[in-house]
Amino acid sequence: MPHPIMFRDDDMGLAEVREIALGFPTAFEKISWGRPCFCAPKMFAIFGGSVKGERKGEYTQYPHSVLVKVDESDRRALEQDRRFFFPAYLGPFGWLGLDLTAAKVDWTEVTELVDASFRMVAAKKLIKQLDQR
Repeated sequence: MPHPIMFRDDDMGLAEVREIALGFPTAFEKISWGRPCFCAPKMFAIFGGSVKGERKGEYTQYPHSVLVKVDESDRRALEQDRRFFFPAYLGPFGWLGLDLTAAKVDWTEVTELVDASFRMVAAKKLIKQLDQR
């Protein structure tokens, strides 16, 4: 059974995240787990996420957030920031979520986070294309 769609095109922050993510070489959007995922071809950003609750099957939703892969050297500092959360399923694989409703959004920061995530998963030739822009 497929996941239900968990977003609307007019969701706060989606247009901005979409514009940022689709600006990377060969980036495309697909729907996975009911959410917009941005890939090139590996996934480097997701709009929306959740955190596992204390009881089985319980989740706290962060529908207006962006999930990105983070370098281990940055993880500890980001985890100290209350805007970030450890996303269900992807957290153990190096991902963090940024709650876009927790404070005024700094879109330059979001761009930098998405850029760093892209660089962690993209092929060297795509990173070279990005750097030549």
